[in-house]
Amino acid sequence: MAGPYVLVVEDDEVIGTELAEALAAQGYEADWAATGGDALDRATGRAPDLILLDLGLPDVDGVTLCRRLRTVLRDTVIVVLTARTREFEVVVALDAGADDYLTKPFRLTELMARLRAHLRRRGAARAGERLLSSGRLTLDLAARRATYADTEIALRPKEFDLLARLVSSAGEVVTREDLIDQVWDVNWFGPTKTLDVHISALRRKLAQHGADPGNITTLRGRGYRYETG
Repeated sequence: MAGPYVLVVEDDEVIGTELAEALAAQGYEADWAATGGDALDRATGRAPDLILLDLGLPDVDGVTLCRRLRTVLRDTVIVVLTARTREFEVVVALDAGADDYLTKPFRLTELMARLRAHLRRRGAARAGERLLSSGRLTLDLAARRATYADTEIALRPKEFDLLARLVSSAGEVVTREDLIDQVWDVNWFGPTKTLDVHISALRRKLAQHGADPGNITTLRGRGYRYETG
């Protein structure tokens, strides 16, 4: 049986083929696209389980492509590969629909750990059938849909996972370490600032739908708490 299908979108032939070969060696079904147009054709022809997306493409801006992919691929995990290190550029990519990012150069072991974590959580989410609620906020874990006062909130997968983890322990402190371990992976290699970026985006989206962003309380040096009142 073939493993999860991963599409590598990378204009550098050496990097693209090496990544595809490394993924195949780990049991994944890997494909490689050198342009944004080719990637969009392949992804719409057959939805990948995960996309590794380089932002520096020759025919289209990677953020624009990410946004297009997300409109047609609701459940596919998108991990951005980027040499851009400024925080606002990363935020733009996440807002465009990416689930995670990895800064070049990166270690192959780190990349594989990220992929396993994302795909494991994707499978667990599909198997889930529970509902979570707090006040006017409801999370349908099976459908991966968040609503506030019966209006759906468009959340990226990691934002949904974070909110679900916080709401499942509403009124209790969830440490930064627990959030990273449970929402990303116990073998997380990346910066913890990734968590802060996602929490900030989550608060903003809640506020846009009438929820109090202060419901997610920061406890400095400890973690976060979702307030029930």
